[in-house]
Amino acid sequence: MLSSADKKNLKRFGEHVASIRRKKKLSLRQVSYACDIDNSKISKIEKGRVNVTLTTLLQLAEALEVSLPELMDYTL
Repeated sequence: MLSSADKKNLKRFGEHVASIRRKKKLSLRQVSYACDIDNSKISKIEKGRVNVTLTTLLQLAEALEVSLPELMDYTL
């Protein structure tokens, strides 16, 4: 079970992912195709509803054309 702090971090991470996607003017569908993850799952990630795996993080970073450290730097 996720703690409230974990849920808060997932939400902040998701907002960061959405921000990167919007800055690059990519739709959920475009990211979905680029990383072979269903667009509904990407939407859930952006809303902080999914605890992602390392594999998913790597796929997202590649699809968004950012480094993994940049993707993970959601504290900005």
